[in-house]
Amino acid sequence: MLRSVLTKLHKRGQIIAVKSVVDPHLDLAELSRRMYAAGGPGLWFWQVKGSPFTVVSNLFGTHERTTTIFGSALRRVETAISLKAHGLAPTLAKHGWGQLPGLARAGLTSLPRYDRRAQYLHNQMWTASSLEALPQQVSWPGDGGAFITLPQVFTMDPIQPRIMSSNLGMYRIQISGGEYLPGAEAGLHYQLHRGIGIHHTRAKKRYQTTGEPWKIGIFMGGHPAYSLAAVMPLPEGMSELMIAGMLAGRRARWYRWQGYHILADADFCILGEVDFERLKPEGPFGDHLGYYSLTHDFPLLRVKHVLHKRHAVMPITVVGRPPQEDTSFGHLIHRLTAPMLPVSLPGLKEVHAVDEAGVHPLLLAVGSERYVPYRPREPMEIITQGFALLGFNQCSLAKYLIMAADEDAPGLSAQNIPEFLQHVLCRMDLQRDIHLLTHTPLDTLDYTSKQLNHGSKALLVGVGAPCRQLHHTIPQQLHTMTQAHIVMPGIAAITLRHGTASIEAALASLDPSKWTGLPLLVVCDDAAVLARSMRDFLWHTFTKSHPVDDLYGKNARFERKHWLFDGPLLIDATTKPHHPPVLTPCPDSVARVDQIIAQEPELKQILTPGASP
Repeated sequence: MLRSVLTKLHKRGQIIAVKSVVDPHLDLAELSRRMYAAGGPGLWFWQVKGSPFTVVSNLFGTHERTTTIFGSALRRVETAISLKAHGLAPTLAKHGWGQLPGLARAGLTSLPRYDRRAQYLHNQMWTASSLEALPQQVSWPGDGGAFITLPQVFTMDPIQPRIMSSNLGMYRIQISGGEYLPGAEAGLHYQLHRGIGIHHTRAKKRYQTTGEPWKIGIFMGGHPAYSLAAVMPLPEGMSELMIAGMLAGRRARWYRWQGYHILADADFCILGEVDFERLKPEGPFGDHLGYYSLTHDFPLLRVKHVLHKRHAVMPITVVGRPPQEDTSFGHLIHRLTAPMLPVSLPGLKEVHAVDEAGVHPLLLAVGSERYVPYRPREPMEIITQGFALLGFNQCSLAKYLIMAADEDAPGLSAQNIPEFLQHVLCRMDLQRDIHLLTHTPLDTLDYTSKQLNHGSKALLVGVGAPCRQLHHTIPQQLHTMTQAHIVMPGIAAITLRHGTASIEAALASLDPSKWTGLPLLVVCDDAAVLARSMRDFLWHTFTKSHPVDDLYGKNARFERKHWLFDGPLLIDATTKPHHPPVLTPCPDSVARVDQIIAQEPELKQILTPGASP
């Protein structure tokens, strides 16, 4: 199925064939990153060093291409989700009665189908292979081995193995390096708040009671709908195969073989048993925050079978400092799930998981403030909405949540980040509107708290009439600073003078009355770099700070256990010793990719500045 999609895209010029031999060790990723940054087509690598299989990358690199891939199915899924959120009559009033046939088709294709024919033809459909024969993708110089980056990990509930409660998730798979036995073991990396964790817990309990192994399948390829479905934040107990079927325009096919559950449409599959007696170190891996996630113990898969279809194509993706290809997943997920948000969390209007900040580090949200309408507006309902959001699905991994009320500025959008932040900052009461939650779950990939999976959260709100005017100039009081740059009205980036004792010492020298118009200061390694763009501000500030460790305020104190201070709020976004390394390309790989581009006319035209068309 994947090859037929690629053929269609190739005819439309949205996929180009790379005929040079390309090394999966760093070079595939380097070329893919450049093509994504250029907004170019997908890349179909026909000769991958060390592997008999072809590889496709940057498949989801542009909105135009994802729309082409899913076509009318995308609209059908949107309408179906709107139906779930609002009911039949409002949905048809909005989308038109002509959507009824599409809704019927979406309902039919959402039902996974047990494929007896595929089960019967299993030995004719699949050919045995090995982990070593798969493309050995290494994306960054510090990666601990080769990884599969677009896997579909398929598990069934061990207690109630029903297909409609199965889980399809995307969790990276390490297939070489470290302490893994070559060809026999793989690392299964999954983070907090993932459906596979619930299945794992139940399977382990069953194993301890009966000794029954937990057999799982890892699939690659098939229709791209499976990859998108695998990252959808669905309610617990709802199978991603439903979304995959609707997006692919045909029911997801599956069958059983030797105790495994097989997705019949995939190009590759790795079948194995999870080892409940051992964990093994997995990583490092250059991840989507722009840093390496380090080596930690994760579940071990004892690999029993590696299979592939005829003419199989391996899809890969490359992550790193955003935006990267996974940004497109975020846009599609937001587009599809937005109608369900106010249904799941009443009063909430909009949520923006900020990709430039690494998604989980920063959420912006627009809520409602309808409580106590006979008094001047102040944060009330929006606080309850904020806490509800911080406990909702994968939003529970957020580190910073900044909220505004729709009633203060109807039409305010969390997608317009500068306007949204200025709206909040001119209303935020520094003695009332900052709420800290300590000892909470934290994204597995976030190392700012020094402890894996554990951290804190900050809820910042701005509601009611403005309480300050935001300035776009720096006060002259710079006794403890060497650099100070305005990021935007209300926010300044500063670099402390060498030898300054501490953040507290810097704050002690500030006169709050002179900084009223700059309620947020960010202390960083290089103020000029942080202030040069909104992208730099978001990434440096929110991926390098941790709320309970790195928030400071002038004259900070507690009243009735609530933390408050005189302005300004200061975020310490300097690099700390416990932070993981930043991702940087390998110079040798960069040079090799330059040579490949020079040899490939289509690549040269897109990726070489000033090249003739």
